[in-house]
Amino acid sequence: FTLPDQDGKPVSLASLTARGPVVLYFYPTDSTPGCTVEACSFRENLGAIRARGAQVIGVSADSTASHQKFIGKQSLNFPLLSDPGHTVTAAYGVYKKKSLYGREFMGIERTTFIIGRDGTVKQAFPKVTVNGHTEEVLEALKQL
Repeated sequence: FTLPDQDGKPVSLASLTARGPVVLYFYPTDSTPGCTVEACSFRENLGAIRARGAQVIGVSADSTASHQKFIGKQSLNFPLLSDPGHTVTAAYGVYKKKSLYGREFMGIERTTFIIGRDGTVKQAFPKVTVNGHTEEVLEALKQL
């Protein structure tokens, strides 16, 4: 896939995996409590993730402008990709029917994939619980 980053520059999965494994995490929306905790945890652990040869990329349906604000406000040190048409989120099976307070709607289910240098999914973390997730990712990267 190719999606625009927070600056509108196209980023392809192939260009990312050429540099090593990718921690590709899908999240519902910028600047919400759970998404902020998750993004900040990746920010704080980016050195350890990079020490294992990997990089972090976040994907949501938010606009590039929203991503810029989120990155600036939280001092994020990795790119966020914009998928407003849900093409990539649907392809990865994370854009699905959700319910909240009895109301059903379509949305992104918080999910992380570790993609190997060869472009294949090495590990999937569906329905992520934010607390402790980065540690799970680091442990999985250690196993690669």
